Amino acid sequence: MKDIINDINQLGKERIPFLFVIDFDMENPVVLPLSDIDPQKVLFSVNGITNVRVNKAKIDKRFKFKAYPVSKKRYIKAFSLVQKHIQHGNSFLLNLTMPSRIEIDISLKEIFNSSDAKYKLWYNNQFVVFSPETFVQTKGTKISSFPMKGTVDAKLPNARQQLLESEKELAEHYTIVDLIRNDLSMVAKNVNVEKFRVIDHVQTNRGGLLQMSSEISGELPDNYCDNLGGILIKMLPAGSISGAPKKKTLEIISESEQYKRGYYTGVFGIFDGDKIDSGVMIRYIEQTSDGLIYKSGGGITAKSNIDEEYQELIDKIYIPIH
Repeated sequence: MKDIINDINQLGKERIPFLFVIDFDMENPVVLPLSDIDPQKVLFSVNGITNVRVNKAKIDKRFKFKAYPVSKKRYIKAFSLVQKHIQHGNSFLLNLTMPSRIEIDISLKEIFNSSDAKYKLWYNNQFVVFSPETFVQTKGTKISSFPMKGTVDAKLPNARQQLLESEKELAEHYTIVDLIRNDLSMVAKNVNVEKFRVIDHVQTNRGGLLQMSSEISGELPDNYCDNLGGILIKMLPAGSISGAPKKKTLEIISESEQYKRGYYTGVFGIFDGDKIDSGVMIRYIEQTSDGLIYKSGGGITAKSNIDEEYQELIDKIYIPIH
């Protein structure tokens, strides 16, 4: 990890544009100058900045998409363990995720080219990400994070009101906003919440979802580009996909999930020579020896209902193609 911090710091110091891809456990981070990226191996799109040389291709057929969610028995076992730790005060919020098998008759590259998302990454046909969630952005010396916590099926009656009035979702969102404030305070000054509980609509191949996020910002030192690596790593893993308190919650995640997240719930983004824009690697499909695996999950608190949380995990198995 020391090497990757030094590499990012050097590129930042020299103002050389680069792509970074950092996995959840920070075991296999990748940093590539944009000029060195081979589009046969890596495709990215970060809020419109992309190395794709053709216009976005729409799928001109009805593609097959079938999900086989992780068994409820396995989920109940993990959920119960998480609740036990929460009741003992070891965690207040934990993002519990699981792998589910899917079948689809289009390629990972076609998914990248055709999906609608702020942050998209196709990596050497190993995985594809189409994430709606920002990790951090910088503009001048301002750094901002946009944690996303709270999801509901848009088709439900009064879906927006349900999301805003849910005690569980409110507690979860307060917790994650506080965690991100603390994370930003490790690298920035004058941290404050600029927007609280903003609702966005995401259209998918299975219908619409409402998702809730907030905006937290702070001020970085004037020379922060010289320490980009240190700034990024200090805030990882992202609070929205781990939990609070972070260190103990990460131990509980490992104990309860019983699988490797890999690049799922890591972060990726670009430094354009002046500023950073990055996303959390959620909405993620991975090519494995057992076929395609879709990894998904959600935040668990003391107020969580197991049936609702299991359904949220299923609702998040989608592709934003419509």
